[in-house]
Order: sequence, then structure tokens, then C-alpha cells
Amino acid sequence: MYLSKVVIDFRKPKSIYQIHQDLWTLFPNQDGKARSFLFRVEQQQAGVGATILMQSQIAPSIESEYIKLLGQREYSLPIHRYQRLRFLLVANPIKTIKDQRERQNKKGIIKSNRVPLIKEEDQQNWLKRKLQPCAQLDSLLIRPCPPLYFYKKGGENAKGYGGKIVPVAFEGVLIVQETDMFINQVKQGVGPAKAFGCGLLSIARI
Repeated sequence: MYLSKVVIDFRKPKSIYQIHQDLWTLFPNQDGKARSFLFRVEQQQAGVGATILMQSQIAPSIESEYIKLLGQREYSLPIHRYQRLRFLLVANPIKTIKDQRERQNKKGIIKSNRVPLIKEEDQQNWLKRKLQPCAQLDSLLIRPCPPLYFYKKGGENAKGYGGKIVPVAFEGVLIVQETDMFINQVKQGVGPAKAFGCGLLSIARI
């Protein structure tokens, strides 16, 4: 895998979904393929741009006049069972509830909605479930993040829609329980809203 730090010029639009689209341009010839990268906005400053940490399966191609590569390294995951690791994760902890009006989709199934988990206890339990059985928490600090507002354009005959994501920063120490499963979790990311900068699990040795 590759870890890259890039900055997107302030002249480009900076909604979180537009940032995701900009990062897609670093991986040409990937049309129709699943997204092979995760990212997190580390800093966003007016007149400068957005600094992004990105994890990808292949090395990005930096050829845009609006995107500058600040650093890049290839890294492996030499992890062993019961290893303690420091971690940082910005995620979108949610729960799914059924539509209270019992509205149905075209297939006759009652629609469901994703709602953010607000209580810290619920957020902690959500993370524990996501990491099981590959890792367990040893220590944890939870910090709220500013909400993310977005608008996604629809297709030729579809309406666009807007929404809000309420991300949370999890930071602490975890203990690896199942090595292969944990490595896959790092590669795949944690939770939903990966197209909006959530899910990148950064780890470091203690």
C-alpha cells in the first residue's frame, strides 16, 4: 500500500464530495473499478488549500496543476497478534432505523434512514463492534468533528440530493486479536461515508 500527503489548491471547489472527485483524478484508467483509496482531510485553510492524507492500493499519479504531492511512501503491515498499536480514525458512527411513516421503495420494502450516533457511549460501542473480532480497544479518546455538508448531483434523469455527515475522531490504543482480519480492516476502512473522508484507520507502533 501507499501513503501519500497531497494538497489541493484553494482555487478548486472544496466541498468534501468535490475533494473526493479531485482525488479520483489521481488514479487514471480506473473507470468502472471500485475505489482503491481512503482519505482524510487533515487541514483546510482559506487561500492555501486542503491538505489530505491518502491511503491507496496503487501509487497515485500526480499530474494536476491543482494538486501537489507533499510526500509519499510505500509501506507494509508487519503486524503480529496481541500487538498494541496507537490509532487515529475519523469515522461516521451511525445506526439504521426504519422510516417511521413506513414509506416503501419501488420493491415494496420499507425505507430505512441512517442517523448519527450522538452519545459517546453509543459511539464507543459502535467502534467496538466494527473492530470485533480483529482488535479490541485498550484506551480511547473521542472528539467531535465539524459536520460535513454536501450536495451530490443526480444523473441525467435523476434529481440531486444534499445531506449532512456528523463525523467523530477516535484516538487511542488497540490490541490486535486476528492479524489477517485486522490488516483487511485497515485496507478496507471502517464504517460508512468513505467518499466523504471517513474510515481511514491510521496506526503506529507504540
